[in-house]
Amino acid sequence: MSAVGHEIHGHDDHHDAHDHHHKETFITKYIFSIDHKMIAKQYLITGTIMGIIGIVMSLLFRMQIAWPEESFTVFKVLLGDKFAPGGVMKNDIYLALVTIHGTIMVFFVLTAGLSGTFSNLLIPLQIGARDMASGFMNMVSYWLFFLSAVIMVISLFVEAGPASAGWTIYPPLSAIPEAIPGSGAGMTLWLVSMAIFIASSLMGSLNYVVTVINLRTKGMSMTRLPLTIWAFFVTAIIGIVSFPVLLSAALLLIMDRSFGTSFFLSDIFIAGEVTHYQGGSPVLFEHLFWFLGHPEVYIVLLPALGITSEIIATNARKPIFGYRAMIASILAIAFLSTIVWGHHMFVSGMNPFLGSVFTFTTLLIAIPSAVKAFNYITTLWRGNLQMNPAMLFSIGLVSTFISGGLTGIILGDSTLDINIHDTYFVVAHFHLVMGISALYGMFAGIYHWFPKMFGRMMNKTLGYIHFWVTAVCAYGVFFPMHFIGMAGLPRRYYSNSAFPLFDELQDVNVLITMFAIIGAAFQLIFLWNFFYSIFKGKRAVQNPWRSNTLEWTTPVEHIHGNWPGEIPEVYRWPYDYSKPGHDEDFVPQTVPMKEGEEQLHH
Repeated sequence: MSAVGHEIHGHDDHHDAHDHHHKETFITKYIFSIDHKMIAKQYLITGTIMGIIGIVMSLLFRMQIAWPEESFTVFKVLLGDKFAPGGVMKNDIYLALVTIHGTIMVFFVLTAGLSGTFSNLLIPLQIGARDMASGFMNMVSYWLFFLSAVIMVISLFVEAGPASAGWTIYPPLSAIPEAIPGSGAGMTLWLVSMAIFIASSLMGSLNYVVTVINLRTKGMSMTRLPLTIWAFFVTAIIGIVSFPVLLSAALLLIMDRSFGTSFFLSDIFIAGEVTHYQGGSPVLFEHLFWFLGHPEVYIVLLPALGITSEIIATNARKPIFGYRAMIASILAIAFLSTIVWGHHMFVSGMNPFLGSVFTFTTLLIAIPSAVKAFNYITTLWRGNLQMNPAMLFSIGLVSTFISGGLTGIILGDSTLDINIHDTYFVVAHFHLVMGISALYGMFAGIYHWFPKMFGRMMNKTLGYIHFWVTAVCAYGVFFPMHFIGMAGLPRRYYSNSAFPLFDELQDVNVLITMFAIIGAAFQLIFLWNFFYSIFKGKRAVQNPWRSNTLEWTTPVEHIHGNWPGEIPEVYRWPYDYSKPGHDEDFVPQTVPMKEGEEQLHH
């Protein structure tokens, strides 16, 4: 580390001593905090609240699919007479619920709950830094995120209804305000919210990258970083590369909507009248959208995979298998994820040769994904497994990652995709591989690092109940969807009663909805466990999981600056579990090498 680095850290120590005299106010400590640990909690709790909204929406539209045209009191209460006259859901609001559910879950729950929460919490703690490179920018990034979440929620209360062009907001539905009821002010608010969200995401990502590159403690080389940090680091890079493309798409769409341009519009007729739009192309929008949309899947998944690597190694009490192969696969996934976006557009009239190119790159991404899956299984093999809730959710992630990933091979083939594109098969695939896997990673991370965040333990028994019911219900919801998809049931239809062909699939939809309702109800156990444990949980010891990484060397009581006194130095990689010649089955990174002891991964 340079002399400047020493100076900064010296200054920090002084700054900490100074802090004890000036008591922080409630506002500087809990609201406009620049401490990365507090910002992580803010992201987590905001993401949790948005998650509740997203799940409630999915239950509303699942009820509509299972029992179309039925009257429900809950529709009347939540949607009002305008959208559910007499308690029967209208098709406009059905589309809007699907749209906002998708948006909230992808951007506001998974991106924030994983990158926002765990990158913030763990990057400084695991690399041995006092805080993020810029605490102020970190705070601004959270408040922009919060603002965008508020605007997205406000859009639900617009007179004509929220955005309803699907979460992919394809034009012309999203580009012409008079196209459908949800294309008015609700759509404008959606675009404004996303623009602010992207600004927040970029500020966060730049901060994460700079922190990992510049602020590692002495001895913390890149090959001694935990796999969590590799995952967060690469995720941030993907975000910096791909999010600006979505921003440009959103801005051009705003121009088309409000300023009469026609980037995405051409030859549109409204009620038989020819409009003045000429020369634009909706397919151009699809290219721009999916250039972010596919990497976004990995922006959500990679942090979950990194968290899983850390938790599986810790709880199997053995070194992670193939450390360097895991890093290589993270890098390969990051690179490939930016050149596969066209597989979302196989039915858009794309040149078949181009389709074959995207098929090839899509099938290639299966290789690094398989490397990760095999390495998890090999790490578990003959390990001394500690089956706590975090470990169960990590193993659950490996399961859904494999089962959801296998169907991706079918969808990635441009000729097979034509048959099942826009059916429930697609819904089943991406919910398993992206939604459920990422959620499991998030739950695993919460159970594992809860003692680090709040200094208390979550209730283990409730954790077990939460896992088993969630695991059964998640497969109960998404497994049958593959079959109704192969039977041809289209997605995003608010009722299939007009097609006698699909009548026999109705029972399956009822079954799926029942699983969804039970699974959602049991998330209340998790919420209770989470909020109750923050205040009343059993007090945590410093290193409850007997883990090797640096965050467990900090005191349980949080201080700004993480370590009182010197920052520890690192002598070894983070996965020295059950190492011969040591009394304990774990050797923290701060323990110097003995004579004749060699590094495993070199």
